[in-house]
Amino acid sequence: MAATLALTCSCKAIDHQNPSPRRAKGSNTIQKRDPTIKQRASEPARIKKYQAKTVKTSNRSQELSLIHALCSYVDYGSMKHALNLFENMDKSDSFVWNVIIRGLTNNGFFQEAIDFYDRMQFSGVHPDNFTFPFVIKACGESLAYVEGMKVHSKLLKVGLDLDLYICNSLIIMYAKLGYIQLSERVFGEMGIRDLVSWNSLISAYVLVGDGWSSLMCMQEMQAFGVRTDRFTMIGALGACTLECSLLCGKEIHGQVIRRGFELDSMVQTSLINMYGKCGVVNYAERLFEGISQKSIVVWNTMVGGYAQNGLPLESFACLEKMRYSDSFEFDEITMINLLPACAQLGAILHGKSIHALTIRKGFLPHCVLETALIDMYGTCGEMKPSERIFARMRDRNLISWNAMIAAYVHNGQNRVALEVFQDLWNEPLEPDAMTITSVLPAYAEIALLREGKQIHTYIIKVQLSSNTFIMNSIVYMYAKCGDLRAGREIFDGILFKDVISWNTIIMAYAIHGMGSISIELFSEMREKDIKPNFSTFVSLLSACSIAGMMDEGWEYFNSMRSGYGVDPGIEHYGCMLDLLGRTGNLDQAKCFIDELPLTSTARIWGSLLAASRHHRNIELAELAACHISSLEHDNTGCYVLLSNMYAEVGRWEDIERIKFLMRNQRLEKITGCSILETNNRTYRFTNHDRSHVDSNVIYEVLDIILRKIGEELCSYEVSKTKPPDLARRRANSTKYHSVRLAICYGLISTSLGNPILVRKNTRICEKCHSAAKKISEFTNREIVVGDSKIYHHFRDGHCSCGDYW
Repeated sequence: MAATLALTCSCKAIDHQNPSPRRAKGSNTIQKRDPTIKQRASEPARIKKYQAKTVKTSNRSQELSLIHALCSYVDYGSMKHALNLFENMDKSDSFVWNVIIRGLTNNGFFQEAIDFYDRMQFSGVHPDNFTFPFVIKACGESLAYVEGMKVHSKLLKVGLDLDLYICNSLIIMYAKLGYIQLSERVFGEMGIRDLVSWNSLISAYVLVGDGWSSLMCMQEMQAFGVRTDRFTMIGALGACTLECSLLCGKEIHGQVIRRGFELDSMVQTSLINMYGKCGVVNYAERLFEGISQKSIVVWNTMVGGYAQNGLPLESFACLEKMRYSDSFEFDEITMINLLPACAQLGAILHGKSIHALTIRKGFLPHCVLETALIDMYGTCGEMKPSERIFARMRDRNLISWNAMIAAYVHNGQNRVALEVFQDLWNEPLEPDAMTITSVLPAYAEIALLREGKQIHTYIIKVQLSSNTFIMNSIVYMYAKCGDLRAGREIFDGILFKDVISWNTIIMAYAIHGMGSISIELFSEMREKDIKPNFSTFVSLLSACSIAGMMDEGWEYFNSMRSGYGVDPGIEHYGCMLDLLGRTGNLDQAKCFIDELPLTSTARIWGSLLAASRHHRNIELAELAACHISSLEHDNTGCYVLLSNMYAEVGRWEDIERIKFLMRNQRLEKITGCSILETNNRTYRFTNHDRSHVDSNVIYEVLDIILRKIGEELCSYEVSKTKPPDLARRRANSTKYHSVRLAICYGLISTSLGNPILVRKNTRICEKCHSAAKKISEFTNREIVVGDSKIYHHFRDGHCSCGDYW
């Protein structure tokens, strides 16, 4: 190059000193040419061409430097600098667009990546086979179904729909969007499949929660002779975790050892997670201890494994060991795995400390972490923080909605839970199995049978009726809403009945006072080799207690530990206390409480209070109410019951004292109401209610019925010390109670022979209970009244509760 430049300079000098010869004016003679004239004449063009080439080379070098800097920014995750640089670059090449879209996708800016893809096309730059995989991933991660379908349509248009790498990305995208059928279709139409294709489909099934299909896909893959790799094993272990299939997990573990993947850190973590989710913590611990170099992921998995298996103290101990033995600092996943341990312990202060720490560390906003916080606060009974977190969440996924619904249900705010469920329908999300399972108890507790039937119809429509977990909830919902027949039909239709299915149907008959059928179901359960658990005996002993089956109750209670290896809990002791209360041996019941190996709860003292009320023992009732109020400060039921007992014996000063205590603690008596559903409408009645349009007819018919059953001849026990005005009100106090009005309207508005179902938010009083028995005999109709404790089935003048509730 130096020689050329020297030559160019010398040529320029010659040109200036010796101009080119010209034809002499008026002469035909041409002057003699210099031999270098031709060469010198072409030099300016060569110089211009070289100068353009030099500028082009310089621009290309600068462009390459910018591209190199752009790639460096993207690789280091500095997207702010990358975007600033991108705006000052030449954007005619698809490569720079691909780099920025890749960077946005890999750094979690999924919607921004989709926006840049649209901007790229608007700028006239055509996306290529390197663009689409990252755009597809962004659509999947951001749940952008419409954009994903547009990208797929573009692929069909440009002929890249069969590109191997792109098809593998489409399989995962559709799975993340919840459309596994489209993933299967993409996989089925692929002309060429590699190992990644099979692994993608295996992972796709795991993403939609279909573990069995994932395992079947792995078997089919092996049948085609495709050799598995570490990612295959990780996907299959995830499938075993979903299905809680320990046997399949052990088989995959054997393949891991045979293929030599047992030292792979990701595979080890998946194995620990699988064993933890399957409840075999000792296997998980053995694998965990065998890892010499433990990563933060392994530690987090073990912390979560302890919490998932109800070992919260071990979970905290594992965290301490992680921090001080291996000097690991916790991350977001550590907090997510630790929060359930706080919920199990009811350690709200620890949970708040973790919440504060996540804020200081800058972990929030984080959708999964915020969801875990909602669940923790909800389980600990702190709904205000749960509501604030949920309201401030930027990106709510379906799991977040499910957690909020479950929190409201757990804290007895069932109507609010149903409102949140209704709000969910306005979101671009579809309820899943967990949503339905979370919200069904709310329908059950509020006893909205008509709306419960609607959600049952939806379950059938979206083909979730084969889900055992959901159908168990449906059985419970029908039983709690009073339709025991429908609950039994659903139970009989469950193909794969688990222990929860049997526990639910046993409890269903228990709360309807049909203890003998509960015992028959328990015998049938044992014949089918279903091992009873803790909850089974709660259901069974409740059945014995409600039905007054004394001998059977004690037999099952005494055989729990010896015959089935189940240690009695406070719930079982409460059922046995109910049985003792039936015999009227209240002194023995009091000794039973004093000798309890567990701390007495409000439920225990409530059983004693109910027994004292039934047998008119005011002194013991006062003792029980005192303990209940110390354990549950907002329990108005014990005050009301005690007040009623005082009224029956004319202790009016004590009644005023109870009222003063309630006012002082700002407690209000629950307004009793009865609900009747008929003609696709719900009717609510309160005591002496005249708001119904047919009130005149209802009162006239009720008066006729009460005369027919001799109710007007009943003398009311009124103390001589009772004021005259209070005596008059008390004499007529039960005549027009809400349950009587509801029963009467049910007789008027329903067809002959059909049972009448009434639900009451408080316990039915003795006089209304007696009246309902007589009405059932007089009208020859079955009357079902569900109060706050059980369902009373009145037939032919008798009640299923045996007159003890």
